[in-house]
Amino acid sequence: MRTLSVVALLLLGVPGVAAAAPSAVVVHDLDTAGVADYWTPDRIAAMPTGPAAPPGTPAVDDPTGAPGPVSRTIGRLFFVDRDGEDSSCTATIVVSANKRTAVTGGHCVHTANLIGEDPRWHTKLLFVPGFRDGARPFGQFVVRKALVNQTWISDDQQSEYDQAFLVLDRPADVSENIAFGRPGDRPAQEYGYPRAAGQPGHQGRPEFTGQRLARCWGTPAPNPGFPESPPEENQWGVPCDMGGGASGGPRISGGAVVGVNTQSFHLADGQWVPPGEGVRHLGGPQFTWKITAPLYQRASVG
Repeated sequence: MRTLSVVALLLLGVPGVAAAAPSAVVVHDLDTAGVADYWTPDRIAAMPTGPAAPPGTPAVDDPTGAPGPVSRTIGRLFFVDRDGEDSSCTATIVVSANKRTAVTGGHCVHTANLIGEDPRWHTKLLFVPGFRDGARPFGQFVVRKALVNQTWISDDQQSEYDQAFLVLDRPADVSENIAFGRPGDRPAQEYGYPRAAGQPGHQGRPEFTGQRLARCWGTPAPNPGFPESPPEENQWGVPCDMGGGASGGPRISGGAVVGVNTQSFHLADGQWVPPGEGVRHLGGPQFTWKITAPLYQRASVG
């Protein structure tokens, strides 16, 4: 598989990518009025989180979940979902021509209902890099545009398309590199703002209630999908206990964001097993030239 640095990507204009069905890129202009005022500290603090560990449970920091660094590029993405509920994901500022581009999960900006009907865009998107204990140490960004592939709009069960780019309201002074077409089985770190965790040694801690950045690390494994369905395409993840809210968080390998986290899956000896069995992984699509690069190119000049 070929790879190319972001600098070369921008200079060359990604030959062939712009011609790869540009109509498949859906650009949604968001209403930005009142967004910054909507997300008050009290509103954020009122968002539900997972259970706390029993008293006396020792904290556990290991590759399946540990505190992450204070980051100027990775942050919490707040939004009102299709049902009018306050929610959050994770997003990352990436190198771009406009310096206003971030990447997250597709379901963090657009979802259908539980039976796959009535798809809607989320509203009131606010990105807060380095969010920590309610503080916004590096400011905040109102999201002006969200971009996804048309396939995600039509069918949000197509997991490889569960990725989105954001155009922020002002330039950022720092960013992460981004790469397409890299192998999924290279050692990686995953980051997110989970609001829940499964292991008692993680539960109730700031890193697992959305208040601080968490991380997992290891060698990603492919998601084989369910036995009665076709294998998942290009889905990778490491063993990880981060729950809801970590969606959209970056998978970083070789100094670049190479994918995003969007779903959990359980493996035993490399095979799918039901939740509660085997080892829980947090994974999502690996960035590709076919799907990710056109979205990125369009967002980076928006």
